[in-house]
Amino acid sequence: AFVVFPASVLPITRMSKKIKRFTKRGQVAKGNLTNLLQESIQGNRIVKAFGMEEYEITRFREENQKVFKQSIRGSRIQAVVTPAMELLASFAIGAVVWYGGSSVIAGGRTQGEFMAFMTAMFLMYQPFKHLTKTYTTIQQGIAGAERIFEIMDEESEIKERPGARPAPGFSRMIGFHDVSFGYGRKLVLNNINLKIRAGEMVALVGMSGVGKSTLADLIPRFYDVTSGRITIDGTDIREATLQSLRSQIGIVSQHTFLFNDTVRNNIAYGDPSKNMEHIVAAAKAAHAHDFIMAMPQGYDTAIGEMGMRLSGGQRQRLAIARALLKDAPILILDEATSSLDTDSERLVQEALENLMIRRTTLVIAHRLSTIRKATRIVVLVDGAIVEEGTHEELLSRQSEYNRLYTLQLLEDEGASRGKLLH
Repeated sequence: AFVVFPASVLPITRMSKKIKRFTKRGQVAKGNLTNLLQESIQGNRIVKAFGMEEYEITRFREENQKVFKQSIRGSRIQAVVTPAMELLASFAIGAVVWYGGSSVIAGGRTQGEFMAFMTAMFLMYQPFKHLTKTYTTIQQGIAGAERIFEIMDEESEIKERPGARPAPGFSRMIGFHDVSFGYGRKLVLNNINLKIRAGEMVALVGMSGVGKSTLADLIPRFYDVTSGRITIDGTDIREATLQSLRSQIGIVSQHTFLFNDTVRNNIAYGDPSKNMEHIVAAAKAAHAHDFIMAMPQGYDTAIGEMGMRLSGGQRQRLAIARALLKDAPILILDEATSSLDTDSERLVQEALENLMIRRTTLVIAHRLSTIRKATRIVVLVDGAIVEEGTHEELLSRQSEYNRLYTLQLLEDEGASRGKLLH
């Protein structure tokens, strides 16, 4: 019997590994199904607008069927474990009765010894059975945990250098020195040399895809340069700790991310140590206080996932309030008003002007009319700087900026005529 019990470990182990494998596949299938549901719910207007309800239902059924199949396969193997254990136990008991009975008849051992052995075997049986079930459950848990650990163990592409020190408070200049950056072998930015002095408002302009947003993302080290270096007050940003570097940078973009939380907590995300008085002051400066107070619970109103209960302009103003509360000396505005209507853009633009006071600002904008007040305008073509100057200087000559500005004037004029016709 004691030989049969250990021998049962091998098939149980093999079946448990299969359960683990199918559980892991099931976790992947469930993740895909969850993503599909989230997309369908968030994009329900697009689904309805294009009449794609049946298509989405078909996609859901296909993904749901994959989850079902993986669950059935895992359940089948799991259902075999207990009967297999019972079968092996039956063989063990039969072997004990046959061998023990034969030895008693032959006089090799007494009846008392035989009964003691049988009692010990039955006492071991239930714990061993529970251990088998526990092992199977552990394998299922490990399969789920591995999915999480794969993400947790993923090494960050951006690492602090050994001996990195806190960055000193920004006071003089941001410098790009022969900076190039690429995704794989494709260069997005090529040999960028740029100086942004403290207090300046520098605007980056150019056609879509020329590297404006990428250039801005290099300052907080969302990416690291392929070659060259970026400095703040003469210190390479790679020599500073990430926390101290990013604490000096505020960001507002057109793709505003808000948390499924209250208005208060979304604004306080900029600096959780600030009290309610500071939060309200930031909201007022961002022209957000009035619409917040009109909400059912004011600052304690939940805004839904991604702020879906708010309009685009309201989401932008909350993001600006969050940046105001952070009070960082460096500000990056990445096309912050490009997707808003005229009224919302006016309110957001006024809020941005409040935000830019006494800050060094890097602006990326599609609407060139919003950057006329920039200290300098830097024009990019194919990832390289081709010219820079003030709005008036660049318009006074036959420049790339002049061409872009003229094209946008024609587009705006056409849009205005379209509105008049309607």
